[in-house]
Amino acid sequence: MKGILFKTLKFSLFLAIGGFIFWFIYKDQDIDRIKTVLRNEVNYFWIVISLLIGLLSHISRTIRWGLMIEPVSHKPRFVNTFLSVMVGYLMNMAFPRMGEITRCGVLARYEKVNFSKLLGTVVAERAVDMVSLLALLGIVIISQFGQMLLFLEQNPGIESKLISVITSPVLIIVIVVLIIAVFIFRKALKNTLFYKKVHGIVKDLKEGFISIGSIKGKGWFVFHSVAIWFLYYLMLYSVFFAFEFTSDLSPIAALTTFVLASFGMVAPVQGGIGAWHFMAIEGLSLYGIVYENAVIFAFVAHASMTVMIILLGILSLLALPFINRRNDIPSDPVTVNE
Repeated sequence: MKGILFKTLKFSLFLAIGGFIFWFIYKDQDIDRIKTVLRNEVNYFWIVISLLIGLLSHISRTIRWGLMIEPVSHKPRFVNTFLSVMVGYLMNMAFPRMGEITRCGVLARYEKVNFSKLLGTVVAERAVDMVSLLALLGIVIISQFGQMLLFLEQNPGIESKLISVITSPVLIIVIVVLIIAVFIFRKALKNTLFYKKVHGIVKDLKEGFISIGSIKGKGWFVFHSVAIWFLYYLMLYSVFFAFEFTSDLSPIAALTTFVLASFGMVAPVQGGIGAWHFMAIEGLSLYGIVYENAVIFAFVAHASMTVMIILLGILSLLALPFINRRNDIPSDPVTVNE
């Protein structure tokens, strides 16, 4: 009961935070002007192109995940892997970070793969994605250093908070105390039930990380790791051509906006609502896009992505039982072994 209450409160808190940021951004906007722009000034051809590119990125992610799963189990069917990925995306729209667990559970159920091993591949996958995003951030910082300084000058609160967190004596003391406590009580900790459970999970997760080194088609793994983020970038860049006020911006301007918005999506709020909008707007402002236009761009770009995820996720959820109706499915998806 307490667990359910905690999850409900956590869900409500994140939703409230994202909803507040979204409300704060759009509360003073001219709704009639936004409606006029949406009806008459948006080239929806480019929105459709953006969504098609997004679909390709999901397909690429599916193929890469299949490559990672194969060394620790049998190669899952593409259709089940793709549908599991889309259901995971759908779950993330409601419960941040639950999508990874959900897609592992779905694929474990329909492909009879060990859940912990699947979770290990997803953890490894997320690590690769974080490295990719940080690499893109590095490219943006190096190529747009002047624009990034302007961003910090326009948002002094962000700069001061980053510095205060990093140099916080409380944080330093807590880290030091934790390290000392773990070192002193390391033998006692090894005998606890909690440690044994965590150790068992870590053992399974290691096999997931090992899957990267054991991948047969390493070249394809690298290709899809690059393709996923390139397609993500193209997905947003395509939306630039849907508006007259962003159509003349350079590819590097789109990359800067994409990277900043991606960090907004990393925020633990449902579908990145509010946080994604804020970061995308700030990215566009670096290149002279007025606030009133930037908020419309962010709304259209995020709404189109969200609608696609919701529709594909629901269709995938409905299709999975139908596609696998003749399979012998075990009753406990979490404990299924190879």
